[in-house]
Amino acid sequence: MTSPPTPPTSAPATVPTTVPTAPAAGAAPVTASGPTGRELATALDTDYYAVFADVPEADRQFWTRARTFADETLDEVNEAWDAGEYPVHLARRLGRLDLLTDGVAGPGLTPMSPLAAGLVNMEISRGDGSMGTVIAVQGGLALRSIALFGSDEQKATWLVPLARGEKLGAFALTEPAHGSDSVALETTAVRDGEHWVLNGEKKWIGNGSVGDVTVVWARTEQGVVRGFLVEQSTPGYRGETIRGKASLRAIHQAHITLSDVRIPLDAVLPGTTGFKSAGTVLLATRLGVAWAALGHATAVFEAALTYARGRVQFGRPLASFQLVQERLTRMLATLTTMQLTCRHLAALDQAGTLTPTQAALAKYTNTRGARELAAIARDLLGGNGILLENHVIRHLADIESLHTYEGTESIQALLIGRDLTGISAFH
Repeated sequence: MTSPPTPPTSAPATVPTTVPTAPAAGAAPVTASGPTGRELATALDTDYYAVFADVPEADRQFWTRARTFADETLDEVNEAWDAGEYPVHLARRLGRLDLLTDGVAGPGLTPMSPLAAGLVNMEISRGDGSMGTVIAVQGGLALRSIALFGSDEQKATWLVPLARGEKLGAFALTEPAHGSDSVALETTAVRDGEHWVLNGEKKWIGNGSVGDVTVVWARTEQGVVRGFLVEQSTPGYRGETIRGKASLRAIHQAHITLSDVRIPLDAVLPGTTGFKSAGTVLLATRLGVAWAALGHATAVFEAALTYARGRVQFGRPLASFQLVQERLTRMLATLTTMQLTCRHLAALDQAGTLTPTQAALAKYTNTRGARELAAIARDLLGGNGILLENHVIRHLADIESLHTYEGTESIQALLIGRDLTGISAFH
């Protein structure tokens, strides 16, 4: 950098073609101890191919608000992650900033393009993965399910409160015995007079123990998988926060038990007609995960670059060593590939031509890339890389969850492989 980092209100700056042996203007000073803490979380707006230089102003405004939120809440989120606490008030703040919708369209919701939704996912995740997951759960899953498949009355009741963060929503598909094999879910919904009666268990459900409404996917007596709106205060609904997580520690996931939960007939999402309905929601969120992975990757790359410029070993900045420059170049190459992937797929999404396997390949590519960059960054920071205050280890741990949820790497590979070969490896 030859000038201080520029905020995303103008075209993002680019990384120089060579890493200087002295810090750029406005960068952390070169010292033996090197930069730490907030210095390592400072955004550098890395965009080597100017992938985001032409972002429309309306989309850039969402991006700027997300940047401000991420920067202002970083210390608090870091402390919450360390303590394993969920700062729910920050989730509600995202709603007040109109950053929770993940681009979902519906009555009363502010229009947000796929590009704007992606940039918000990227930027919030650059700050913290738990807050990025709040958007994925609240907007990407719960809000989207109701917007796509709900009745007019259900939309009127839930869309705006969920979008504003006034109510918290959950999406309950995964079960203790059915993770990747979610199509085999065992939760049941049996009609009893003017009610549905739900029984079963769900696991790893974000907001499932601290929210207001859960979209529960259950199988009817006819064997059809449908979505049901279950208020978490309903008798028989029990959401227990899962403890002991080493990833996404600043948001709660729940193990949900449904014991003869009685809900009215109109609590079913009328547009859900099979497991394919749940799959439609997951398709949209897989692209969101690719953007989130890009945010994490950006954070760890920029932390590594800042640290290499400012840390002195053997009488020289780390950035002056050939091995370090090669690693930074390798990281930049992967990061730029991830940026190109997200920007192009946002355009396909905008055009309505995005396919499920294209979204699967984006998630596959970007979560793998983010894992790679986090490991290199952790190593470049040496012992300082394991300190929570320096952020890299938090991103490294949180990326592990992104690598798994919305379909593991193996599941994405099988989806893509089936598309390539015409032969299904699912048995």
